[in-house]
Amino acid sequence: MADREFDDFRPARESSLWITVVLVVLALGAGAVWWRWMHQQPVAVDALPAVSAPEPEAPAPVPAAAAPTEPQNPVDTTADAALPRLDDADATVRAALAELLGAKAVGNFLQTDAFVPRFVATVDNLPREHAAARMRPVQRMPGRFEVSGKGEAQTLSLDNGARYTPFVLFAESVNAQKAAALYQKLYPLFQQAYVELGYPNRHFNDRLVTVIDHLLQAPEPATPPQLKLVEIKGEVPSERPWVHYEFVDPALQSMSAGHKMMVRVGLVNERRLKAKLREFRGQIAGGALAKK
Repeated sequence: MADREFDDFRPARESSLWITVVLVVLALGAGAVWWRWMHQQPVAVDALPAVSAPEPEAPAPVPAAAAPTEPQNPVDTTADAALPRLDDADATVRAALAELLGAKAVGNFLQTDAFVPRFVATVDNLPREHAAARMRPVQRMPGRFEVSGKGEAQTLSLDNGARYTPFVLFAESVNAQKAAALYQKLYPLFQQAYVELGYPNRHFNDRLVTVIDHLLQAPEPATPPQLKLVEIKGEVPSERPWVHYEFVDPALQSMSAGHKMMVRVGLVNERRLKAKLREFRGQIAGGALAKK
């Protein structure tokens, strides 16, 4: 199934663990670490199970008249006169990421143009059915989506998880405290992007904590999930129809984009990523950033 995209952004080497979330949460190629929801022509299928329901053009915005809410996970930010406006923040954010991760790692893993809006939009959409590929702040992982078996007996290949090993190793090298410090420093940009996404009276850090909790609840199939190849029907018949994989189990097929991405990386990698997410959550939840 072809990746759908939003029309726009609205509707840390001991690095930064915040980046872990960026990579996880998005590779979390959901997202999709890097990931393209499996639609390819039958000769070269490269993807993960996708949902067939249409994706909304944008998340439902919070009503403008809604009363402001108190943050459940407050962030104490000190005004930084040197912090640019969101529209002009790419260079500042790119430099901060390169300082923490190294220019090579940034180039290998991240999409640094409009990084903040990409991150915010992706985080917000991971609990939903679809997370638009265009909005992901991470690069797609190399290699193809791997399956085992033939015909109706195909399963998610155990070898598929090897594609994500470099990402997992990178995530595990992150220093949670440094990550949280960078996240806190740049937080006004993330909050601005969240407001522009359609949530003028909500707090992005609360949403991030909620999404991390959602990812931690992703199922951990004891055996490789069974898959089926489904043809994508278009308005015009094609001699080489596009196809994508779907989970045979309806419960797995109905999962959110974030849960599908977690399952896609393989059981061992999923558990390692969850451990890192728990560590990062401890640095940003319950007012931890308000005490720094």
